[in-house]
Amino acid sequence: MIEFWQNLPYYLDPVIFQINGFKVSWYWLMYVVGFFVVTLLVKYRIKKRGIDSQKAQLILDALFWMFLGLIIGARLGYVLFYNLGFYLADPLAIINPFVLKQGQWVYQGIYGMSYHGGMIGVIISLLIYTRIKNIGFLKTADFIIPAIPLGFFFGRIGNFLNGELYGRITESKIGMYFPNALYYDQSAKLRHPSQLYEAFFEGIILFIILWILRNKIKVAGLLSALYLIFYAIFRFFIEFFRQPDFHLGFVLGSFSMGQVLSILMFVLGLTIFIFQIIRNNQLRKINH
Repeated sequence: MIEFWQNLPYYLDPVIFQINGFKVSWYWLMYVVGFFVVTLLVKYRIKKRGIDSQKAQLILDALFWMFLGLIIGARLGYVLFYNLGFYLADPLAIINPFVLKQGQWVYQGIYGMSYHGGMIGVIISLLIYTRIKNIGFLKTADFIIPAIPLGFFFGRIGNFLNGELYGRITESKIGMYFPNALYYDQSAKLRHPSQLYEAFFEGIILFIILWILRNKIKVAGLLSALYLIFYAIFRFFIEFFRQPDFHLGFVLGSFSMGQVLSILMFVLGLTIFIFQIIRNNQLRKINH
């Protein structure tokens, strides 16, 4: 049983099927499944709250724009934070799913997404949308945010099925042999399945926390702030088990780029939380 677990990545094919070189991967399917699940949860909240059809459509449209911002931001975030030099030399590679091999263009898809870039994309897209529609940014974010972690759960499962973002070398029996790591190791070594750690903590645990609190927190912005805070904490500590990008390595002492960005994310979440608490107390004093 232990041997099967440790060799599990070797049994997983990242490609579901392919037609004439066009590959359909589990990686992108998990993105679609994640969006579908988040949409169902948001619709459930709309129904439970008894929100009218006009406001419901505004919320669902906001979710669509957030998803669009996620995809664009995640891709651009990877380019800026993790591999800027490469993409400055070949800007077309940012959006080009084909690579030139032996004089022929071969489809390989687009890989390389940054969670923190995706978060920035979501914030920007939601800011633009709520400004255009003249609806509350924080209230809209708070309504949708409890469902988001479950979407990222499927994203991390996609990373695992794709054999990427694996962990650091370990002697623990929970470790796995990842075929993609052979390129760097030159020999098979057990590694932490850090994608599964992230799926559990950043996905399942964070979802449970926010879902429990979704109707208990009344101050606008606090639920979104807690999302930022808890995600940053989980991601920061899991990064100690995750292999930093080989072309990037550690960027600040023994900290990876993911940890540096998580620190900034934590500060942002804490700032929003404190600011909204102070602002709410001031408004209560004025009203009284």
